[in-house]
Amino acid sequence: MTIQEFIAKYREAFGESVPFPVAFGYSEKVVTAVKKMPRCMIGAIRKVCDGEPLTLSADNVLCGGGRLYAAFAPMPERVPAFVSETEHYKQTKEQVREYIERLDIRLSDKPYLNFIRMDRLESLNDMEGILFFATPDVLSGLCSWAFYDNNDDDAVCARFASGCCSIVTFTVKENRAGDRRCFIGLLDPSARPLVPKNELTFTVPVCRFKEMMNTMEQSALFQKAYSIVRKRINGEIQN
Repeated sequence: MTIQEFIAKYREAFGESVPFPVAFGYSEKVVTAVKKMPRCMIGAIRKVCDGEPLTLSADNVLCGGGRLYAAFAPMPERVPAFVSETEHYKQTKEQVREYIERLDIRLSDKPYLNFIRMDRLESLNDMEGILFFATPDVLSGLCSWAFYDNNDDDAVCARFASGCCSIVTFTVKENRAGDRRCFIGLLDPSARPLVPKNELTFTVPVCRFKEMMNTMEQSALFQKAYSIVRKRINGEIQN
């Protein structure tokens, strides 16, 4: 299935009101100027759904955690105390350090991380993941699709993470390992105000997405039960 064929099927599956997914990957080249942006990258990533691409680098990712999870820089020394004592997302600094060590983040050997809306993408070459911003009804369809040909208990995961970690770090690591898990994210309270209140993220490593494109039409997305959900997504029924 080509990207344009996928886009057509995506519209058929979810309707016209759902944002297009966004592809992301590291590169030696920018897809747009490296612009100054707010401290947290999440709002800038969400704006890619409006059509304008985004290039991140060590120069415009100002958050120390963001630089870490985008693989541009090592963990700043202040992060464990900030996550545990300021944000209270973990009980102790040691838990934060242990968690980040387990992530085993390898710094990128390429200077740019590009985000491009899929309908403006020519190929999946050099892409690491596909990102969906999803309401619960859309998430139902995405999860059903991911579960269709994967019987593993962790076919879809929701793990502790910052918004950027749940989007970038998990997905890149999964893609490079050639594994099949998809990730629900944006459960981070700090990032929630930067996206619509009824949206979470769903990311698919590109290696897995290539499999899923081949099962899309056979999955629940095109069956009777989800057709009712699709109508609600697009305001055709109210309940």
